[in-house]
Order: sequence, then structure tokens, then C-alpha cells
Amino acid sequence: MILYLLKSGILLLVFYAVYKLWLENEKMFHFNRAYLLASLVFSFVIPLQIFSFQSALSNKIGLVELSELVIQKNNKNLETISLNDFLLILIIVVYSLGVLLLTTRFIFGLYSFYKTIKTNEVQFIKGEKIVLIDEPILPHSFWKSIFIHKNAFEDGKIPSELIAHEKAHLKQKHTLDILFIEVLQIVFWFNPLLVFYKKAIKLNHEFLADDAVNKQFGSVKSYQNLLLDFASNKNTIALASNINYLITKKRLLMMTKKESPIKIVLKVFTVGVFYTLLLFVFSTKAIAQKTANKADVKEKDLYVLEDVEKLPEFPGGMNEFYKFIGKNFKTPLEVGKNKIEGKTYMQFIIEKDGSLSNIITLKDAGYGIGDEAIRVLKLSPKWIAATQQGKAVRVMYSLPILVQPEK
Repeated sequence: MILYLLKSGILLLVFYAVYKLWLENEKMFHFNRAYLLASLVFSFVIPLQIFSFQSALSNKIGLVELSELVIQKNNKNLETISLNDFLLILIIVVYSLGVLLLTTRFIFGLYSFYKTIKTNEVQFIKGEKIVLIDEPILPHSFWKSIFIHKNAFEDGKIPSELIAHEKAHLKQKHTLDILFIEVLQIVFWFNPLLVFYKKAIKLNHEFLADDAVNKQFGSVKSYQNLLLDFASNKNTIALASNINYLITKKRLLMMTKKESPIKIVLKVFTVGVFYTLLLFVFSTKAIAQKTANKADVKEKDLYVLEDVEKLPEFPGGMNEFYKFIGKNFKTPLEVGKNKIEGKTYMQFIIEKDGSLSNIITLKDAGYGIGDEAIRVLKLSPKWIAATQQGKAVRVMYSLPILVQPEK
């Protein structure tokens, strides 16, 4: 999971950097919209490695080197494992609280729109659903409705350009983009990059709506002056498309920016090549292997397979595996009597059916420690097998066991 989040985070950062440096200042709003949405999808899908360019599975057996297991008579190591369990539970609780709070806010936001529509006057003007609000608000839109201040609308104080602006949001279905990024923020609320994506998407929505208004009315300067009248109004709604969202110098300049077809084609082609390259890099199951770095097992000429899709899982997790070893391991009498301390290196293979095989001692501290470790490992229940490209594969494990006398 950590590797997945790291990869998706890197992709989000790279895609966003490309947008800010290469695309944002170009008058190619529809492409930019597609780019931002596709970047979000690819960033969370590519690391799953659903698609792979690897033609065949490696014949090598992947080696996973486990953390050292310390066995003492006073079971101090089990206390450490319990602390790890507590931290894991704490992380899960904090994450769940974040999801719960954001989900509640999201549902409340949707309900507020539903309640507003149900409790206010609704008119259909030229096929558009207009909700007339008693409170003084700026025009905004959500889903299939435009929300307007009732008195201002009836007094004819709502310029046609503002209505056209909100119609553009509805016609281009910008609400779907906002809902999509909102859901992603609920699930991945701990990733701050999504805040920047949301801001970029909503600003691009305004570029698109502004462009639609200017094409319809053909008076850029008049429309810019109209926007400046609303620039100081901070009354915005999170899920809605707001006319006054980020009325900045950039937004005004984009209205007068000239398009360069050649430049646009070049940038689109470059982005296509860039996407293909990242897709290939992150979807290729690397078979890069390296010799195990522990001096004690160097002579075994073992290898580490760095990209097993899904590692084997002991029932209940690795902490339970350590507890299983600690609970069943009986320290030989000679070790306790002579207060001997020694490290033993064990090696075993998790087969495709989850069973343990080839249990051997790479380095034995003596006094029967290696034999006892083999006995305990043979008692292990079946694991959930590792997978690569959706198929079960064998994975080799290396386990250092440090036996210490009671202190």
C-alpha cells in the first residue's frame, strides 16, 4: 500500500508540474480539462499495474528479507509488536475519521442543494432550470440548475452574460468534474496535491465558461468589466460553479490570448509522448534483481525480485507471524543455562498454494537453535500466496532470529 501511494503521489506531482509549466497558459481549455481529469485517473490506476508490458513471468524466485526477530524469555519482542499493532490501529482510526468527516460534509453539501431547490421557486426559461433564491447571492450553477437572487432577477438586474456563463457550466457538465475530485479527496484526503488539482480544474472551468460567453456576445472588454464588479464578492459555494471564482489577472488575460494552432499541436503531441512514456515506465513489471546484501548469506548467491505484485500474507498479517514464532519457539536448555546469545539465519519458500517448503538454516548459532526454528516454521499455517500479473508465484523469505537469554 505504501509503495502504491508513493507511486501515485509521484505521478500526481509530475502530471501537475507538466500542466503548470506547459499547458495552463495556453488557450486549449478543452484539452486541459481532459488532461487534468486523465492525470487523476492515470495517477491512481497506473500504479495498480492492471496493464503490464512484461511478456512473461520471471523464473527467479523473489527473496524477501524480513526484519530481525528477537526471542527472549521475557517476551519483550511481543510487547514491541503490540505497540506496532496499536500504531496501525491508530492510523486506521485517524484515516477513517477523516473519511467520515469529509463524507458528511459532502452529503450535507448535496442535501443543501436539494433542499434549496425544494424550498424555493423554480422556473424554466429557454429550457434552463432557474432556482430563484430569496437571499442575495451571486449566480451559480450545480448539476442541472442555475441559482439566482430572486429580486435581482425579477428587477432585470442580472446581466445576460452571467446567465450565459452559468449555462456554459451546465452544458459542459462541469459539475461531474467537481464531484469526481470531491470523491477523490474523500478517499485520499491526506494527499495535499488533490487541493491543487481541484483549484486547477475549477479555474479551467471558468476559462471554458468565459470563452463560451465571449463567443456568444463578442464583447470581451464589457464582459471583463462585468467580472471585475463581482471580484470582491467572496460568497462562494464549494460544490457549485461560481461566476466570481478566482477573478485574477490571468483569467482576464486568457480572454484576449490568441491561439496558435501549431503550438497547440506541438504541445498535445509532446504530452501524448510523455503520457506514453510514464505509462510504460510505471506499468512495466521490472525484473531488476540484485544480490542479497547480508554478508552472512552472500555465498548463497540469492537474488531479490523487486517488483512482486503482491507479497505473501500470513493469516492476520506479519505481526501475527512474529507472534506465532515467538509463541511456539522453545529456547533450548543449553542457551538459557549458559546465557548464550546467537543469531540464526533461516530461509524458506512460500509456495503457490501458500505452504512453506525448502526450510533450511543458512547460518546456525548452534545449541539446537536452527533445528528449533525449522520445527516451528513447519508448524506454520498456509499463507496467502504471492501474485504477479494475477498469477500465484513462489517467494523466498530470509528470517534472522536472534535468541537472547533472559535478562
